[in-house]
Parts: sequence; C-alpha cells; structure tokens
Amino acid sequence: MRLQPGPDVRAGNDTAPRYLALAGPTASGKTAAAMAIAQQHAVEIISVDSALVYRGMDIGTAKPSPAELAAVPHHLIDIRDPLHAYSAAEFVADANRLMEDIRARGKLPLLVGGTMLYFKALFDGLDDMPKADPATRALIAEEAAAKGWPALHAELALVDAPTASRLAPNDSQRISRALEVFRVSGQPLSFFHQQNATKTIAAGAQPSTAAGLIYLEPEDRSWLHERIAQRFDAMLAGGFVDEVKTLRARGDLTPDLPSMRCVGYRQAWEALDGNYPMTELRDKGIFATRQLAKRQITWLRSMPQRQVVACDAADALQQVLAFVSSFVSAYAGKTP
Repeated sequence: MRLQPGPDVRAGNDTAPRYLALAGPTASGKTAAAMAIAQQHAVEIISVDSALVYRGMDIGTAKPSPAELAAVPHHLIDIRDPLHAYSAAEFVADANRLMEDIRARGKLPLLVGGTMLYFKALFDGLDDMPKADPATRALIAEEAAAKGWPALHAELALVDAPTASRLAPNDSQRISRALEVFRVSGQPLSFFHQQNATKTIAAGAQPSTAAGLIYLEPEDRSWLHERIAQRFDAMLAGGFVDEVKTLRARGDLTPDLPSMRCVGYRQAWEALDGNYPMTELRDKGIFATRQLAKRQITWLRSMPQRQVVACDAADALQQVLAFVSSFVSAYAGKTP
C-alpha cells in the first residue's frame, strides 16, 4: 500500500486540519473505510476504541489484522494489560500528543473508532466532576448485588433523568459512575456535562473547527443487526471463547474490570461462570452488541459537526472518500 502525498499538516501550520475523524457504531465498516482512506492519503490512524487498547483481546474486539496494522501506522492499540484501566483523560492526553507527532511528520491524523466518550472528551473537553470515590462505589455495588442494576437505573432516573435516558438498565459501569457522582457531589452527572459545555461556549472554544467528522450510520437498522450477527458468529468460529478462557486462566482478572466488561467478553465470562448455558452465549452477545450500537448512534447524533454517510448505501465508500478528498483539498496550498 503506497500512501499518497497529502496537505502540509506539519505542527505549526495553523491553517492545516488538526485531524480527521471517522466514527460509527460497531460493525458499520469503519476499519475498511479507514484502510481505503489510507490508500489515497498520507495518514496515521489513532484508535478511538476503549477495547482495542488491551493486549490479548484480539478476537472479541475485532482488532485490525496484522496485515492492516503493518500497512498503515496505528496508535493506541495493545497499549494496556487487561488488568489496568484506561481513562478518557488518558486518551485525550495521548491523542493530543500523537496528533502533534503525526502532524510533525507531515501526515494527517485519522481518528477511527466507536468509543463516543473518548470523542466527546476530545471535542468538548473533560468535565470538572468529582474523582472516583472507592467507598461510595463499593456501596453502590453492594446495592446492585441485592437489588439488581435495573433498580439502580430507576433510582438514577429520579435524580438524573438525562443521564438515565441514554443508559441501558444493565449498564453497570455507567450507572454506578453516575450515581457515585450524584452521591458525592449532590449534583447529577448531566449537570457537570452541561457546565463544561457552557464553559466551552463562554471561552469561545471551537474544538472541532479544524477537524472533519465522518459519521457512518445505516439507514436500515436491520442491515447493521445482520452485520453484528455475522461478526459475532465469526468471532465464535475464530476461537473467541478460548480467548476468554485464556484470560480467565491468568488468575488476576475479574469480571468487574473495565476490560472484562467489554461487550462480548462480559457475556462469555458469565457463560463460563455457569450463569447461563453456553448455548445462549450467541444470542446474549448479539443482543448486547446491538444495545451498544444503539447507544453509539445516540451519542453520534448529538454531534452537530458530523458529516453523515449511510454505511449501508451501495456507494458508501465512495462517499467517504469523496468527503475526505474535499476536506483535504480545502487545506492544500495553505501552508504559511
């Protein structure tokens, strides 16, 4: 694969695009589109995926193949052991550093992924919300064990309806964090999000004006559901359960870790724990992945700067490449 010259995006050229972003729900074709972009433009890919950061989690994350990783420089993949969490704050710091490095090499950073919290943190900045409180989090976990996460989701809806409305009743990680923030500060999580947005507007910040955001979303949701099912079947056939068995055999991982709460891994872990028959893993994994895609789409639709491409259209890839070419050419020749 030969990368073609792009605009001069070296650090210090304020007229050049800071980055290009390609986002969409799981199984929407982001990797294929990113590789096609890389065939036509000089880019380096920064992964925006909270699961791809983990080493040893390859099959269940649909990690790019060794050939794809070798063809185009990729960043923020395989940078964490599954025992250790990776936060949105760490992502923003790493992504900003990488973008400067990539631009210094005269290439365009291409951010690709579906972790919308990372995109939001990069676009809008980080919220000044309370830090983690282990004691409060432990108490919430005890309540969830006794009453179930749907009950805590209902409690969250009473104190923070905007946040509860975008969370699934069993989204334990985010429900726990939202309740923790409220109990520690007395303010709902949505308050801190709005406060940050207000500060951004007051400061006149326009974090995405030097970026293009391509958003892949199907017009026919059944198209995405079919691709999700096909992908999960391919994972199962490719040894996904054995991958999870290998992770469990380490002895230091637990189902409460962020890595093991990733969609697919959580369901496989529960099946191996005997919480339900292994024969139900396929249906549960596909359902959980569909719910993830639904949440991703909700997040993306809230981003006004997006350029929407129907990923189920016959010419979807051509539309993506046309937008990228237009975006890149808009900055061509604008070197200082």
